[in-house]
Amino acid sequence: FMKKNNLKDGHALQNYFTKRVARLIEKNGKKAMGWDEIAEGELPSTVAVMSWRGTKGGIEAAKKGHNVVMTPSTYAYLDLAQGDPSLEPPIYSKVSLKTSYQYEPISEGIPADKVLGGQGNLWSERLADYRAVEYMLYPRAWALSEVFWSPPSQKNWDQFVNRMEKHMVRAESEQIKVSRSIFNPWIEVKKNGDKRQAVLWCEAPGTEIYYTLDHFPPDNQSKKYSGPIDLPNEPFALRAVVYRNGKRMGEILTLSREQLMKR
Repeated sequence: FMKKNNLKDGHALQNYFTKRVARLIEKNGKKAMGWDEIAEGELPSTVAVMSWRGTKGGIEAAKKGHNVVMTPSTYAYLDLAQGDPSLEPPIYSKVSLKTSYQYEPISEGIPADKVLGGQGNLWSERLADYRAVEYMLYPRAWALSEVFWSPPSQKNWDQFVNRMEKHMVRAESEQIKVSRSIFNPWIEVKKNGDKRQAVLWCEAPGTEIYYTLDHFPPDNQSKKYSGPIDLPNEPFALRAVVYRNGKRMGEILTLSREQLMKR
C-alpha cells in the first residue's frame, strides 16, 4: 500500500490515514480531532490536536494554526500516582496535586486564541471499581478546574488548599472517596559522599514532618524533620508522618533500609 501510494515511511502512512478519516468526518458535518501523533505530518487546518505527550505537540500545532486541547500527561493524567510510591497503588509514573495545580495551559508563546481548553484524563485499566475512580479524580480534578478556568494572576496554592479542604469535607459527607495524599510525606534518598541521606517533604502548606528510625510509629513528640537525615548502616525502618497545628494529617510512611537503598 505504501509503495502504491508513494508513502516513504510510517509517518507518511499515518498522515495519509489521518487526512482520509478527517475528510470522512467533515463530509458528515463534524470536526476532526486527534492525539498529537497526528501532527507529525501535514494536517488540514480544520483538524484539532489533543496535546498529551507533554506540551510541545500542542504548542507547535497551535503555531501552525490548529485548534488545540492541552492535556499533557505530565500534568493532567489523573490515572498516575499522586503521592509517594510506598503509599499509593503501584503505577509507573506520578503526577502530584501540586504538579497539576502548577500547570499553565497558555504559556511558552502558544497563541491563546487557538487553545480550545484543557482536559484531565483518567484512564481506567488499573481501576477495579468506582471507589478507585473517585480516589484518583479528587482532589486533582479540582486543581485542574482552577487551572483551566482561572488566569494565572488568580492562582494561589495556599488559598487553593484551603478551598480544597472545604471541598473534602463536603465530598466525604457524601461518601465520596477523596485522596488525602497531599497530607502524606514524600521521600527521596540522595548520596552525600559515603553517606546516604533521606530528604522528606510535604506539599501541604503549614505542615511539619516527624519521624523515627527505631521501628516505633512516630507522632508529634518524635524527632521533627529539619533537614536531610543520615541513614544508619545497621538495619532500621524510617517512619514519617505529617502534622499540622498538633493534629495528625495523613498516613505513616514506612520504608525499610533495603527499600530506601533501592531509591
